[in-house]
Amino acid sequence: MTLNLRQKQTECIARMLNLNQPINATGTNEEAYKILIYDKFCQNILSPLIHVKDLRKHGVTLYFLIDKDRKPVHDVPAVYFVQPIQSNVQRIIADASRSLYQSFHLNFSTSIPRPLLEDLASGTLSSDSIHRVSKVHDQYLEFVTLEDNLFSLAQKSCFLQLNDPSAGDREIEDIVEKVVSGLFCVLATLGVVPVIRCPRGGPGEMVATALDQRIRDHLLSKNNLFTEGGNFVSSFQRPVLCIFDRNFELPVAIQHDFRYRPLVHDVLGLKLNRLSVQGEKGGMRSYELDSADPFWVANGGLEFPEVAVEIETQLNKYKNDVDEVNKRTGGNHGAEFDGTDLIGNTKHLMNAVNSLPELTERKQVIDKHTNIATVLLGEIKERSLDSYAKKENDMMVRGGIERSELLSVLRGKGTKMDKLRFAIMYLISSETINQPEVEAVETALKESEVDIAAFQYVKKIKSLNVSFASANSASRSNIVDWAEKLYGQSISAVTAGVKNLLSSDRQLALARTVEALIEGRPNPETDVYLAFDPRAPKSSAGTSGSHLKGPFKEAIVFMIGGGNYVEYCSLQELAQNQQPPKHIIYGTTELLTGVDFVEQLTLLGKKMGLGNVAPTPAQ
Repeated sequence: MTLNLRQKQTECIARMLNLNQPINATGTNEEAYKILIYDKFCQNILSPLIHVKDLRKHGVTLYFLIDKDRKPVHDVPAVYFVQPIQSNVQRIIADASRSLYQSFHLNFSTSIPRPLLEDLASGTLSSDSIHRVSKVHDQYLEFVTLEDNLFSLAQKSCFLQLNDPSAGDREIEDIVEKVVSGLFCVLATLGVVPVIRCPRGGPGEMVATALDQRIRDHLLSKNNLFTEGGNFVSSFQRPVLCIFDRNFELPVAIQHDFRYRPLVHDVLGLKLNRLSVQGEKGGMRSYELDSADPFWVANGGLEFPEVAVEIETQLNKYKNDVDEVNKRTGGNHGAEFDGTDLIGNTKHLMNAVNSLPELTERKQVIDKHTNIATVLLGEIKERSLDSYAKKENDMMVRGGIERSELLSVLRGKGTKMDKLRFAIMYLISSETINQPEVEAVETALKESEVDIAAFQYVKKIKSLNVSFASANSASRSNIVDWAEKLYGQSISAVTAGVKNLLSSDRQLALARTVEALIEGRPNPETDVYLAFDPRAPKSSAGTSGSHLKGPFKEAIVFMIGGGNYVEYCSLQELAQNQQPPKHIIYGTTELLTGVDFVEQLTLLGKKMGLGNVAPTPAQ
């Protein structure tokens, strides 16, 4: 039984819409009409999973955002799906006291804290409306599932907050607590207790330690959410949860990638599986790209030119099938009429009629991807994105680039952000900092009016690494203290092993590490990783017992501080290439484009007083 997060979360939502009653055999319950009330966050959870027609199927006739003014609908129950926060609780109390609905079925996206529950009770008691509240449920659904194997906690600017030099311990603890809560929701929805692995130090270890404790505490409670059948499940059937932090592999968050999924996300701004692009006949077209789109599922990991060829192939296949249908239904022209011919023809007609919906659907999918690919191609040509992707990849493999080539890219095509990303990739891929070259890069960026705060931030981190490597042990500990304050973990992670980051088969360091953790063979890179088993006695937490080493059939890989479709694609590729194929779910605090991530680096640079100084007057 594989872990299907999308299916599990959809089932939980269907049950919630069914007033938390078991759903009958047909999967729906039409009798009860109801109203759905949600907040913005929960709207984003619902949006990729359930469409308006699905809501109708579950008897939902009206749906509203909680903070909008609403008219009373007296004889209908209302299903609330909201985050457990003060403003939502106050709004629910106000709705109940105005008797807006016949009954209130309250569903919180995660467990509601006791003080808020008490506020809810006293608020509805004092307005004499407590009888309207039918049930209160903790749903543990506080995450957004975008594909069967892809989820996000939708927690914004996590990297910025964790690496902010002014962040105090309290703020860091709050962020860690939110991440732990989101991951707990994912595991509760899947109903599994994983073995947890993470590198030592930094946010990864903080989250792993707190999550291990949270699951342990929960397993002691009577009504526990993990239904694996007690301790008897042998360890190899449990998934491994590998937790990393964005600093583990910085370049992936910045680079230009030439595969279809990452390109669509990075260039066209795919959000919650939706995007809007210019239509062929003018005007904007909105499209959904999710598991219901067979072309997206099959070709999302291909390089863009291969996708263009595949669209062409599908179009030709479609045309041939249409011709075939036309031929079959065209009848036997000019021949004498005869009864058997009629029977044969009727059969062909029936087949043709049956194949029409499928053909129409295929044509819609082809048209959609033709349009998306055309818009992408325009952007690629205008910004030379193919050249950026290739040169960045070469830099990572070779560990540098010719100075003339570097400067010609920075003075050539592309947006300001393309140039900034390229400059940062150059910085990360170089073994050492060549001062005159770096100054030439900064000058070229300024000529294009690019804000260089992000570039200078990465340069500062990089020079820290260099001084760290050459320092004697006494001064080294001072640098480490400062670096840990600034960076949340020992610094060497940023540029360590960049040379082998992208080996010849372009396997990311993340994919390589996950492969080692799944296989569980001795490996110098991962043997030092911490291991937690929330089902084992407490004394063994953080150690590496042999049963924690694998091999595992299933893995959940989680990236703190922002993930992307590049990593998602490479992990799905890894899963398929295993013998037998493994199953890998990828999750992150938020899905970021290269632009989104560099904006966070820019803010970090500005917090450290870096960036463009006011230009000096011309001499």
